[in-house]
Amino acid sequence: MLPAGQAGEGPATPGCSESGDERKTEEEKSEINIAALVGNEQVSEVTDNGDLSSYVSAFIEKEVGNDLKSLKKLDKLIEQMTENKMQLEEQVLTISSEIPKRIQNALKNAEESKQFLNQFLDQETHLVSSINSHLLTAQPWMEDLGAKISQIEEIERHLAYLKWISQIEELSDFEEILAQLHWPFIAPPQSQTVGLSRPASAPEIYSNLETLFCQLLKLQTSDELLTKPKQLPEKYSLPASSSVILPIQIMLTPLQKRFRYHFRGNRQTNVISKPEWYLTQVLMWIGNHTQFLDEKIQPILDKAGSSANAMLEFSRGLMMLVLEKLAADIPCLLYDDNLFCHLVDEVLLFERELHSVHGYPGTFANCMHILSEETCFQRWLTVERKFALQKMDSMLSSEAAWISQYKDITDVDEMKVPDCAETFMTLLLVITDRYKNLPTASRKLQFLELQKDLVDDFRIRLTQVMKEETRASLGFRYCAILNAVNYISTVLADWADNVFFLQLQQAALEVFAENNTLSKLQLGQLASMESSVFDDMINLLERLKHDMLTRQVDHVFREVKDAAKLYRKERWLSLPSQSEQAVMSLSSSACPLLLTLRDRLLQLEQQLCFSLFKTFWQMLVEKLDIHIYQEIILANHFNEGGAAQLQFDMTRNLFPLFSHYCKRPENYFKHVKEACIILNLNIGSALLLKDVLQSASEQPPATAALNEIGIYKLAPQDVEILLNLRTNWPNTGK
Repeated sequence: MLPAGQAGEGPATPGCSESGDERKTEEEKSEINIAALVGNEQVSEVTDNGDLSSYVSAFIEKEVGNDLKSLKKLDKLIEQMTENKMQLEEQVLTISSEIPKRIQNALKNAEESKQFLNQFLDQETHLVSSINSHLLTAQPWMEDLGAKISQIEEIERHLAYLKWISQIEELSDFEEILAQLHWPFIAPPQSQTVGLSRPASAPEIYSNLETLFCQLLKLQTSDELLTKPKQLPEKYSLPASSSVILPIQIMLTPLQKRFRYHFRGNRQTNVISKPEWYLTQVLMWIGNHTQFLDEKIQPILDKAGSSANAMLEFSRGLMMLVLEKLAADIPCLLYDDNLFCHLVDEVLLFERELHSVHGYPGTFANCMHILSEETCFQRWLTVERKFALQKMDSMLSSEAAWISQYKDITDVDEMKVPDCAETFMTLLLVITDRYKNLPTASRKLQFLELQKDLVDDFRIRLTQVMKEETRASLGFRYCAILNAVNYISTVLADWADNVFFLQLQQAALEVFAENNTLSKLQLGQLASMESSVFDDMINLLERLKHDMLTRQVDHVFREVKDAAKLYRKERWLSLPSQSEQAVMSLSSSACPLLLTLRDRLLQLEQQLCFSLFKTFWQMLVEKLDIHIYQEIILANHFNEGGAAQLQFDMTRNLFPLFSHYCKRPENYFKHVKEACIILNLNIGSALLLKDVLQSASEQPPATAALNEIGIYKLAPQDVEILLNLRTNWPNTGK
């Protein structure tokens, strides 16, 4: 038996000069050879365990053992192992040459696959980006498409519903029933019992009418499912409203056909200059059918529990025809002033009858909505202004401009209004009546501004005419202008309390508050109704009135002063006492004063209205009272006769001139009246009063003493001055 170390080293160490790598290779070959002899699995297992030498020793031990005779097997074993070795080497060589190629091919394939994969990843990234971009771009389209698809589906459902309605209508005998009732009533019905050909069949026909009407009414489950009338553009701002109930729609059909036949296209009845033709026709149709709708159709609606009003539903349907016609015609005549003005006039007449006679509510769609459209409305304002100014020119240039129409009727002519002023205010009143039914407050306010502009223009014209008459401030025309100014101011003040203008004031308050165009004080005055929408105009007119009245008062006062010059120079110190005269008479020097005053009062009383004349004489009296007091009384001294004569002239002659205008005219001559009292006090009372005034250290005692004798206007100092004007003191000691 060979030692384990020798048995392991014999085939594995061919020489000591081999390098480590060569030795390692030989060891690997030895392992392969052994593996060929003992089996690959066992060798691999032993090799993995790192105990190859022990295994070789065990193998030789197994094959040779202790039997020396077994050594003869070595040649065969060596030969076999050598052969196996050669086969294994060939396999190793073959494998070692093929594996790199396979690995290279595998690597190449892997590289190519990697490149393809990268390309695919790049393509995927680009494709994902493109898809996302496309989705973003297409999103609005998809939403629109989705909405349209929904609409189409909704329309398809409606269409299917309407087809069923159409089929039901084809099967209905509703229109036949109407035909039997001779519907529609084109001519005015004679008795409004509906001309039935067979009166005996009337109950059956009305019964069928009620049944069919109710069935059609039940079909109206939703406004969205009905065929709505053609809607006008949003610029007309028509109020929202439900569709006319279905049975009334059917009843309107023949009238709609007639309207479109006669008033559309090239028919001779379709004349753009004759809007009254189709407006009158619609009013006639409403009137012709009112009784039937009220007596026959309305009870059916009431019985069915419907809140609809048959007459209003019928009128609403016809109104849509009128509105469509107006909307089509107005652009064709917008810039022809005469045609446009005629259209507006006819429309306003139509609206008035529609609302007042037929009870059509102003909250429903009406012609005023068409006239309120921006372009049409601005044209309306322009034309209204143009014709109003032309009318003002005409009225002021008329020969009767300053003459009152009621001058011969005293009771009616209280205001003494000249024709031009009355015509002008009538013009403003007509304008108010024309625009008061406009649907929005903003439009009404624009018309209000037009009226205020016209008032201001008329005021300026009156001022111009007045300036031409300044030299004749008491003349007829000047007084007529003053009456006109007063009348316009008075009427505007009355209008300010009218409900319509109060509503406009509230609307204006909201507009001013939004635009910050007024101060807080002005806004507060408007809100509290302390001022009105006409205040600016009224203030200007009142200022003009005051200036004109002042000029008249000054004119008369100058004449009176001139006439009073002799009276100022009267011999007040040497006039005989009352006891020396048999009868007191008016001072001859006062006659010019009183005559002038009387003549002017009579003249102006005839020419000015009552309120103006009252203001005039009160202003004149105020100046006259001061003038007589200062220029006649305080400028002279009076003996007993002079004081008595002055009192007689004043209380028995001057004051009575005004007794026709007031009950106690002396109360307007406070200075003169109280001066006469002081000057005519008896000596004892005068001395006592003088002592009181001189000795009184405080005001109350003096005032009380003055009040006892009827002195309320004059101050104590004034009374002392007047006492000193007396010359009839005893012994001249006082």
